[in-house]
Amino acid sequence: MTFKALAIDIDGTITNMDRRLSLKATEKLRELDVPVVLATGNILCYAKATAKLIGVCCNVIAENGGVVTDRFDKKPYISDVITECEQAFDILSREFDMEKLDSVHRRTEIVLRRDFDLERARALLNTTDLDVEIIDTHFAIHIKSKKINKGTGLVRIADMMGLKPSDFVAIGDSVNDMELLALAGYSVAVSNADDFLKDIADHVTRESYGEGTAEVIDYLVSKGMLNTRQ
Repeated sequence: MTFKALAIDIDGTITNMDRRLSLKATEKLRELDVPVVLATGNILCYAKATAKLIGVCCNVIAENGGVVTDRFDKKPYISDVITECEQAFDILSREFDMEKLDSVHRRTEIVLRRDFDLERARALLNTTDLDVEIIDTHFAIHIKSKKINKGTGLVRIADMMGLKPSDFVAIGDSVNDMELLALAGYSVAVSNADDFLKDIADHVTRESYGEGTAEVIDYLVSKGMLNTRQ
């Protein structure tokens, strides 16, 4: 089967842990003759800048599905879910000394530095009726709505592009990529991915980070599952 598009995480998938962009992965992405969607837990401007640097146009899922756009000059779709996240932060901040990250730019979730007891925080939130969850992506801790994720973002961007989620190959490395991989037609976990993500993936790379992404793109092209411009 030849797939019509690729959805890929950024941090830990086309970057290393220090967020250095893999030039090998970017070269492979740029060669593809299918649309590439960047699907990230990071903010929209970060994703847009990354897309421009890679040269893969303008399809973006940001803030773990909360912000979606298919054009740089178009007003993005923004989920109306921030209120409960702010309420959750207010509750947690009574018990923990927490530092917000990118708070000026975040529209649908709250992101925190990874320097407090995550399990205690989860236990505290479980005593509330807030429809939120708290996840650790290895780069930051996210307080996010349970209503949205990269999977819901994939459904929305696929509709904008006139495609179905099953038309996509998805590549990721962390807990926030689970729904993305589950909905895609073919799913890939890079070698550095969390074990539970590897368990649901159709393919696990031998190499880690961007090297793993470059490896699997070569594999998919060789099998006729993705087309290149060459």
